Amino acid sequence: MIRRQIEGMRLSTSENPQNKPKRILSGMRPTGKLHLGHYKGVLENWLKLQQENQCFFFAADWHALTTDYANPSIVKDTIWDMLIDWLAVGVDPEKAVVFIQSEVPEHAELHLLFSFMTPLSWLERVPTYKDQIEQLREKDLGTYGFLGYPLLQAADILIYRADGVPVGEDQVPHVELTREVARRFNYLYRQGIPPLFPEPESLLMPAAKLPGLDGRKMSKSYGNTIELGEAWNVTEKKVKTMPTDPARVRRDDPGNPENCPVWDFHKVYSTEDEREWVKDGCTTAGIGCIDCKMCMLKHLEEELQPIRDRRADIASRPDDLKDIVRAGNERARHEASRTMDKVRKTLKMGYRV
Repeated sequence: MIRRQIEGMRLSTSENPQNKPKRILSGMRPTGKLHLGHYKGVLENWLKLQQENQCFFFAADWHALTTDYANPSIVKDTIWDMLIDWLAVGVDPEKAVVFIQSEVPEHAELHLLFSFMTPLSWLERVPTYKDQIEQLREKDLGTYGFLGYPLLQAADILIYRADGVPVGEDQVPHVELTREVARRFNYLYRQGIPPLFPEPESLLMPAAKLPGLDGRKMSKSYGNTIELGEAWNVTEKKVKTMPTDPARVRRDDPGNPENCPVWDFHKVYSTEDEREWVKDGCTTAGIGCIDCKMCMLKHLEEELQPIRDRRADIASRPDDLKDIVRAGNERARHEASRTMDKVRKTLKMGYRV
C-alpha cells in the first residue's frame, strides 16, 4: 500500500564516504500530460538509477513558469497527474526522494545568492537561451526568470550537493554551468578549507529511440503522442491510424519498413522474429499495414496496461499520494537546510536568532 511507503524515510548518512551511493538529482516540468516519450526517454532511466543511487526526483514547478509565467494554472492542472505517472511506472519513494520544487524554498534562496556572484555572460552563452527565444517567438521571454533558469537549475543541483545529473546532450551545457558556479563559489569563499560544493558530472542517458506517431519527435505540440494515462481504446485508435510507407497506397503494394514510423515502434517493442516477419511481409506485400500494427500493439498493451492499472489505483487514493509527496518534501527540505546552514556560515551570514 502507498501509505506504507512513507515510513522510515529519513536519509541515512554513512560514516564511510567511500561506501555512500552517488547522489543523483533530476526533475521534470509539469507543463502537460506525460507520454510514452517521457517514459522511454527519462523515466526508465530513473528506474535504473534509483536501484543503486541516492536519488532526488522533483516536480520543477518554478521552472514551468520560466516559459508559462502568464499561465500558472497549467502547473496546478498537471503536477499531480505527473506525480501519479511517476509512481505508476515504478519510481519508488522508498528508494528515491520525490518532492515538489517550490515546497523547498531553499532552492530559491541559494539561487538568489548565486545570482550575486554569477557573471551575466555565463548565462547569455548557454546554447538553449538563444535557441528557445528563436523557437518560442510567440512568448515574451525577455525576462530574468528565463535568462536565469540555468542558474536556478544549478541551485537545484547544488542544494543537494549532487554527484551526477542524468541529461541528454542538449542539457550538458547546463551541468557545465553548474560546475562553474560550484567552482566559483568554492574559490571565492572556501579557500584554505574543503570545498562545499562538488562539481557534478553529466550522466549522459541513452537517447529515446521512440518517435512520435508521425515519425517526428514525440511532443504534445505536434499532437503525435501516446499519453501514459489515456484509455487503451484511445491508444489503439491512434496506432491503427498511424501513417505508413506512402508507397503502400493499396494492400498489394510492396513497401519499405524504413519509410514507416510504425517500424521504429517495432524496433523497441517487437521480437527479432516478429521484425523479420514484418520486414518480409511489408516488402513483398504479404501482410497489410493493419497486420503490422496489430503485431506491435500487443506488446504496447503488455507494457502500458499494468502502468495504467497502477495509475488508476494511485489516483483513487489522493490522500495517500499527498502523504508520499509531503514526506518527500520534508526529506528534501531537511537536506537543503543542511546545505544552506553551511552556505550561510561560509558567507558569514550565520547570525539567525
